[in-house]
Amino acid sequence: MRKKKKNIVLEKILVEDYAAEGKCLSRVDGKVIFIENVVPGDVVDVRLLKNKKDWAEGVPLQFHSYSGERVTPFCSHFGVCGGCQWQMLPYEKQLQYKSKQVGDVLQRIGKIPLPPIQPIIGGAETKYYRNKIEYTFGNKRFLLKEEIADETISGQQDVAGFHAKGFFDKVVDIEQCYLQAEPTNAIRLAVKAFAKSNGWPFYDIRNHVGFLRTMQVRLCTTGELMVNIVVAENDEEKINKLMEYVMELFPAITTLLYTINTKWNDSLYDLEPVTWHGKGYVIEKLEDFQFKIGPKSFFQTNTKQAEQLYKVTRDFAELTGHETVYDLYCGTGSIGIFVSEKAKKIIGVEMIEAAIEDAKENAMLNKLDSTSFFAGDVIDICNDEFFAAHGRPDVIITDPPRAGMHEKLVQKILDIAAPVVVYVSCNPATQARDLNLLDEKYVVTKVQPVDMFPHTHHIENVVQLKLKA
Repeated sequence: MRKKKKNIVLEKILVEDYAAEGKCLSRVDGKVIFIENVVPGDVVDVRLLKNKKDWAEGVPLQFHSYSGERVTPFCSHFGVCGGCQWQMLPYEKQLQYKSKQVGDVLQRIGKIPLPPIQPIIGGAETKYYRNKIEYTFGNKRFLLKEEIADETISGQQDVAGFHAKGFFDKVVDIEQCYLQAEPTNAIRLAVKAFAKSNGWPFYDIRNHVGFLRTMQVRLCTTGELMVNIVVAENDEEKINKLMEYVMELFPAITTLLYTINTKWNDSLYDLEPVTWHGKGYVIEKLEDFQFKIGPKSFFQTNTKQAEQLYKVTRDFAELTGHETVYDLYCGTGSIGIFVSEKAKKIIGVEMIEAAIEDAKENAMLNKLDSTSFFAGDVIDICNDEFFAAHGRPDVIITDPPRAGMHEKLVQKILDIAAPVVVYVSCNPATQARDLNLLDEKYVVTKVQPVDMFPHTHHIENVVQLKLKA
């Protein structure tokens, strides 16, 4: 170990195991060192960024040898754009580490008895699995280390791709992305080339000037294709010229929209996309259920794995056709609708009113009369009067955001005391925290990890809980 300025560098450290959230670990003199951007088996010099008494965090400074587990990444942008962080690992090994992460955090944070964890459900397709992707157009290209010193290469370029990790104003210029099937790359490159040929400026996020800003592409398993191009200037002539060009070049687009965004942020929730061609939305399917998806709708981005996730949820609910199911954090109603055929009644609750309107529309689309959706806070809605009107739940399904459930909601679930709770999580760590609280009345009876995002650190997990005897 040597000190270099104020930084501590650990030399020739063997990376021993996977930790969580993409980090691996080593042990040096009894201290656990968490390391980013490495895999077990690598031998590296590590610069410490945090250094506590019992643990430290660091980044690799130099690789002395690479793990035998590594494979060659298939994307030329690997390690630069910040996505698909695990392409250097075989998919089977990714699944192994993700399953290990679920077990580790449930035991370490949950501190509750667990059944054997069921084998993780991996994706049949590990490329082109996303139905939605968003590209950024910007006027500052992210330069590689070897390019920065080259005075002939300027970062002041109009580019299209993804924000560089850690840089809000720099964009990685993408040639081919493997997250979504064609024509997604062709559309992005065509829009980029057309705008440049017309001399239209790309967006400068620091100075908030420029025309071309972002673009969302939604490609459904039904074959429907929606493109929403976001511009920062209300220039009707430019917009119409761009729309005509895109439709002429890509007649497969079923819905083409544009959105004028003159705000300081990229969010669309308070903006109104304008339908230039088509019906303004696309239809996606999960099994035989149809879902209407607009440019601002939330929907699982991996359709085929969403089916697997929802099948597990339905199985864990153990429905016989007589149950009243409460779907908390119901969003646009996808889980409730998916399990509805085996339930007597579905009650969905969600804070976001626009999502509830989408849920009601999706229920109508599927001709369901056994579903009801309510906008508001579960803590306020689910009172004795509500139960008298709609019935107490036999099954609660909860699918919270990454932050997990609010402690008041956990207490509400404990008060309701439904016989079965199915907890769908995109963050096993916060799920484990909530399971620890639910342990007051519930026992965990089944655990099923599902991989929704191959080549990333993310993992979904479904847990079945039953009231203690």
